[in-house]
Amino acid sequence: MSPGPIEPPASVWQLPSPADADDTGLLGVGADLAPGTLLTAYRSGMFPMPVGASGPLGWWSPDPRGVLPLDGLTVSRSLRRSLRDFEVRVDTAFSEVMAACAEPARPGGWITPAFEAAYYDLHRLGWAHSVEAWTLDGELAGGLYGVAIGGLFVGESMFHRRRDASKAALVGLVELLAADRDPRRLLDVQWRTDHLATLGVIETPRDHYLRRLAVTLAAPLPEPWV
Repeated sequence: MSPGPIEPPASVWQLPSPADADDTGLLGVGADLAPGTLLTAYRSGMFPMPVGASGPLGWWSPDPRGVLPLDGLTVSRSLRRSLRDFEVRVDTAFSEVMAACAEPARPGGWITPAFEAAYYDLHRLGWAHSVEAWTLDGELAGGLYGVAIGGLFVGESMFHRRRDASKAALVGLVELLAADRDPRRLLDVQWRTDHLATLGVIETPRDHYLRRLAVTLAAPLPEPWV
């Protein structure tokens, strides 16, 4: 059992309200990636991502928002077979998972060295986590990372080196979050994509997401992060 997350110094920035987002979900640009700024953003219903491939730091609150209901994960027959090929672990290779997600050659890659450093700081403080899929002979085959605050888990990125490895990590994350059957828990994936839709991701209006957020944040952290 971990000692639980450490609250960092408060952000020096006053971030905008999610209600001020434009049609793309963009709220504004600037500020920094300090732990206090990141946590303020997630608690407010927004997240950071560059504007464009190499643009400035942007703050986003899309409408609609992509979420994965914990009772709505779609596990195909082939994926269920693949799950037997992996061992799912938590927080045993955070830096390796982030580095793989940040690989510059990945199509649409957006994770800069500054993002890597910022989320590693969040990980050291107990807020950012990795869920990893390992082969049975000990190879890191895929995984994901994100931020956990109370009952909220915001998935940031995932990768795979073997077929279905990232999906196996997602299955493991859902099982972890759903273990205590607390209905306040929320798995936020930010945007729904065609790929994520095949796994059960749906869209929810921003105002509904924000109303639910306060209740979600008040829930306890799931094991093993308390």
